[in-house]
Amino acid sequence: MSTVLKYATKRRTIRKFDSNPINIEDVLMALKIGAQAPSGANYQPWRFIIIDDPKLKRRIREASEDGEKEFYKKVSGDWAEWLESKKLNPSKPFLEEAPLLVVVLAQNGIPYSTESVWTAIGYILLALEELNLSTVTYTPSDTKRVLEVLNVPETFRLEAILPIGKSNDTKIKEPRYEISDLVRFNNWHL
Repeated sequence: MSTVLKYATKRRTIRKFDSNPINIEDVLMALKIGAQAPSGANYQPWRFIIIDDPKLKRRIREASEDGEKEFYKKVSGDWAEWLESKKLNPSKPFLEEAPLLVVVLAQNGIPYSTESVWTAIGYILLALEELNLSTVTYTPSDTKRVLEVLNVPETFRLEAILPIGKSNDTKIKEPRYEISDLVRFNNWHL
């Protein structure tokens, strides 16, 4: 099995973290790998803010949860049932429990900035897995509240917050479709 496939297959979303500190050099290495991702016109529109200050993590959690409470009030039907089945709710304790957060920003007004930044996030996820670190790609329902906490200029938007640490989660990886269910050759029909 290829090394990349090994880490991609092993990787799972983690929302419960061990509170022990992690090596910042490992996180910087994951970000360095993310920065090698391709980007539209090579603009490299990603920026990262590393947060390890407990008071600031609490403020980010509070800002995120305020927006989530408003979001969850509006959710209904199948979407509400799905969220409930996954035990997802406005509470985001992982934003404080993880030893650190990486806030991933995208530069506004840059062609393909969303696609480019999410490609970089994909690289980061695999790098973290190789470094035996875990995360969840979390995007608050109201990103503006977090941007205000961090004094981010209006030229950037929040794409995701990556709480990073060692897993303390026993949840198994969600199943994936077989490649034969996903791929077609030359046209849609089999």
